[in-house]
Amino acid sequence: MRRHAQVRRYLAAFDTARLPQVFTDVAVVGSGVAALRAAIEIGPHCQVTLLTKSRLTESNSFYAQGGIAAAIASPDTIESHVADTLATGCGVCDEKVVRQVVTAAPDCVRELIDWGADFDKTEGRISVGREGGHSAPRILHARGDETGKEITSTLIRRVGAMEAVDIREETYAIDLLTVHPTVVGVLAWHPKHGMFVVRARRTVLATGGLGRIYRETTNPEVATGDGLAMAYRAGAVLADMEFVQFHPTTLYIAGASRHLVSETVRGEGGRLVDKAGRPFMAEYHPMGDLAPRDVVSRAIIAQMRKTGATNVYLDLTAFGRDVRKRFPGIAKACAQFDIDIARDYIPVRPSAHYMVGGATVDAFGRTSLANLYACGEVSSTGLHGANRLGSNSLLEGLVYGRAAGRHIVEELSAGATDGPEMPERLRNDSIRSTRGQLHLPDVRDSLRSLMWRNVGIVRSHDDLSEADGLIEFWQSYVLDKVFDRPAGWELQNMLGLGRLIAHAASLRTETRGVHYRSDYPERDDARWKKHILMAMGEEARVV
Repeated sequence: MRRHAQVRRYLAAFDTARLPQVFTDVAVVGSGVAALRAAIEIGPHCQVTLLTKSRLTESNSFYAQGGIAAAIASPDTIESHVADTLATGCGVCDEKVVRQVVTAAPDCVRELIDWGADFDKTEGRISVGREGGHSAPRILHARGDETGKEITSTLIRRVGAMEAVDIREETYAIDLLTVHPTVVGVLAWHPKHGMFVVRARRTVLATGGLGRIYRETTNPEVATGDGLAMAYRAGAVLADMEFVQFHPTTLYIAGASRHLVSETVRGEGGRLVDKAGRPFMAEYHPMGDLAPRDVVSRAIIAQMRKTGATNVYLDLTAFGRDVRKRFPGIAKACAQFDIDIARDYIPVRPSAHYMVGGATVDAFGRTSLANLYACGEVSSTGLHGANRLGSNSLLEGLVYGRAAGRHIVEELSAGATDGPEMPERLRNDSIRSTRGQLHLPDVRDSLRSLMWRNVGIVRSHDDLSEADGLIEFWQSYVLDKVFDRPAGWELQNMLGLGRLIAHAASLRTETRGVHYRSDYPERDDARWKKHILMAMGEEARVV
């Protein structure tokens, strides 16, 4: 990979001596389950300033349909949940972390119920369903396909009742401020108030994923990977950026925004069929429609090529009329296009869904930078390995949000040393480029198309090399610009992350989990049962 000579430490020009200042104990960046759970843990003890780039409800967590995994019903066991997670992770999970998270799952569920979360029940008992990769029913849902909305809304109500939590919506976090290697706060921007500084004793990154870097994605507009890019520029170590998970079933209507069709529909009997109405998954995996997500995604792509189609279909007609009540969100989305899921096939194809890699953290959510924590999709905990088991993401966010919050409270309560303070004046001077004007949407769309085509579900050396070269060229005239609005900063973040993903994917010369190389189609445990670590200004390391 060529050196990133044009990558700047900070995206914006600023002078802290001239900017408004916010003083807080803990800055939390994000508003998904990980961010909210961390704020809930910290709020009773310390002042929290929570920044989110849009509304509180705009997060992958809020839109999550699938559910939350927890071994709460016999004959399921913690050991079975551990085994399924390890198997799906393809040999590179951290078993200690897996056991820690899975063991905490029942308690996290009880906590949510105590706070008012209303999970679906059958005859007064919580219902559990099954999804691909799970050997037993252990997935809890709320209103069928609105689990993320229910959990997130429960946490938002609790956070909203805390006087010590200052919630700042429509606030874009541009960069982490550092007195190297210690994070001392956040440079932020608000559309009415402009740029300001949040001085924080501890900072928690919980900014979610980067799905919008791909043309086809289940993620909302906010998922542009800002937290990962911020962490990288600040010097944090990122791990396994090649592992991007693609969800196999997204509603596919040309020209319309993509809508996730939950894995739960297959867990409860929905079938994938091709354009001739023929089930095909049994040809690709012994578990058929319940195979792990990476397998199903590749199978759909293969079947599309075999049949010359632009999509396959989900057949839910065996459910009868009750299917509309069982999956109201999916039914509503399909109805916009006159698709009645009780009688019509649903056109689907894979889309980018979840970033498995991220900022490396320990059991308390601490990153490689002092005073910086990360939790949720922005982090790399070791739970998912090379492929995330469905419905483990909301669980991970809750477990690590709580763990990070508890550790921060313990440290600050014990009078832990904060390290160097932010100097009275922290300044970054950037000269505005005079090299022409940019049409940001065009560059953004070109990047997203390139990532989908060359760094998507199936990869090769030539495709990855082409992606690296094109992104480097785009960076040469985008990263020299100084923007004053989120659209420009987001594009700069997306370009940097796209190049990191392409580079990591080119280094891993094997196929493992969600990473599939057509030129190296076999898994290679002898050389690649390892992780790829990246940090700004350093060569990638394989450990």
